[in-house]
Amino acid sequence: MQKKGLAVVAVGGNALILDKNHQTVPDQFDAAVKTMKHIADMITNGWDVVVTHGNGPQVGFILRRSEIASHELHEVPLDYCGADTQGSIGYMFQQALYNEFLARGIQKHAATVVTQTIVDSNDPAFQNPTKPIGSFMDETLAMEKREKDGWVVVEDAGRGWRRVVPSPIPQTIVEADAIRSLIDNGFVVVAVGGGGIPVMQREDGSLIGVEAVIDKDFGSAILASMIDADLFLISTAVEKVAINFNKPDQKWLDQITVAEARQYIEEGQFAKGSMLPKIEAILKYMNGGGNKRALITDPAHIKDALDGKTGTWIVP
Repeated sequence: MQKKGLAVVAVGGNALILDKNHQTVPDQFDAAVKTMKHIADMITNGWDVVVTHGNGPQVGFILRRSEIASHELHEVPLDYCGADTQGSIGYMFQQALYNEFLARGIQKHAATVVTQTIVDSNDPAFQNPTKPIGSFMDETLAMEKREKDGWVVVEDAGRGWRRVVPSPIPQTIVEADAIRSLIDNGFVVVAVGGGGIPVMQREDGSLIGVEAVIDKDFGSAILASMIDADLFLISTAVEKVAINFNKPDQKWLDQITVAEARQYIEEGQFAKGSMLPKIEAILKYMNGGGNKRALITDPAHIKDALDGKTGTWIVP
């Protein structure tokens, strides 16, 4: 089997939760099994793979349980929620891959690395928290949380009050060398769950967890650069990227250059909450130069996209 290179594959929320009617743990595991089949296809075709993933809904579930049980048990800090979900989602992906490799007769194993991502304590995001987390609250409880726990709370479009936390830009992945070492020794690695657990460095170099949320595509891009990945693949809900989206002159993109991607960003072609951060994360990865490539497609089309039949490729 000819080696294709090293790929970092960032899987989206649909890798675990298909819709609101399929959110239980067995539902998530079923979805993980389907997604990991596409990862196994890549490995069969000669790729070394690091799988990264989001964890937003799962962190939300932990926070909600913590809120409900707060009269009886301590609440769970946000960085611990991130660590919890890296373990539980990693377990699902690992087991799904183990069983898929067994069924295919492939001598391969997967391992999950609980991953810390260093953020800058001077990041402006800490002065302007914008990422809503947890449940909706009434104003009385929101004010109580602000006074007692120091939460930043905002009123959300008439639906109630919510806690907001910072979303700082990731700087470096603490466990990048360990991830690279596992890859070099033949493992498939699950890492950088939810963009990594956000940590800050004290003056003496030691680490401390921080209550923040990191964009998983940005965290994945930093890892891809640090381990010299040949391909950064973002698996999302669409088969291809479009410009003039939902307009009469909508156009699907087969391949764009870094310069074209920057031009489309300037034109406002990509939606802030969805495609824009994915394209920006890819540009961050491509920034290092070299023969790097990136690909955006949905899980079901990964194989065809890698064969050049679909998906949107971003090239230097």
